[in-house]
Amino acid sequence: MSTPPCSPLDEELLENESDSSDSEISRRTFVKAAGILSAGVATGLPRMAEAEAAQTAAASVPQTISVTLKVNGKSEALTLDTRTTLLDALRDHLDLTGSKKGCDHGQCGACTVLIDGRRVNSCLTLAAVANGAEITTIEGLADGDNLSPVQAAFLEHDAFQCGYCTPGQICSATALLTEQKHGTLSTVSFETGNLSNPQLTDNEIRERMSGNICRCAAYPNIVAAVRAAQRASA
Repeated sequence: MSTPPCSPLDEELLENESDSSDSEISRRTFVKAAGILSAGVATGLPRMAEAEAAQTAAASVPQTISVTLKVNGKSEALTLDTRTTLLDALRDHLDLTGSKKGCDHGQCGACTVLIDGRRVNSCLTLAAVANGAEITTIEGLADGDNLSPVQAAFLEHDAFQCGYCTPGQICSATALLTEQKHGTLSTVSFETGNLSNPQLTDNEIRERMSGNICRCAAYPNIVAAVRAAQRASA
């Protein structure tokens, strides 16, 4: 006996039943997969926590290094955290507090010192990098009671107010005079075309001292002091 054909209503019921069955299987599969995944994550979490704790503990253990800093003509042997900056080594370990911590981001110049005659921001320089180099701070510029030409000029021209930035300003100006003697060029030198022997005009001085900020705005007196120091040391 042949099967009687389905009516349109029967076909619709069959289709709905098939869709419902497929949907039920899909939901079951999803729940099963989610359960397996959750179990795996739960099992792995303690291991991840242990690994993170071990990594944190390892990072918190300071790594030290032995360095010899030649500061103002005197060698100082120190054992420091490898992350110690030259500024912190000078201030906290050698009690040379003339170099100031201003912005601690290399933007204000209050921490300027000289390394092998060149000015650097000591807050951005690792002490390990300065190992064995000749370091000069504001404390090492004078010869006993005799001030350096730059120090004397800053006093004579009242090139400071609160004085916080002054050590960095003086160290920077000291290096500036050496750079000018060696014919080092600045942006102003290229703008004016004075490339063979740039003179320390006011604009040259302002450009070359632009890395040192004075919140008291004693800039005109600073420029005058640098110009006077250049004449005195010529």
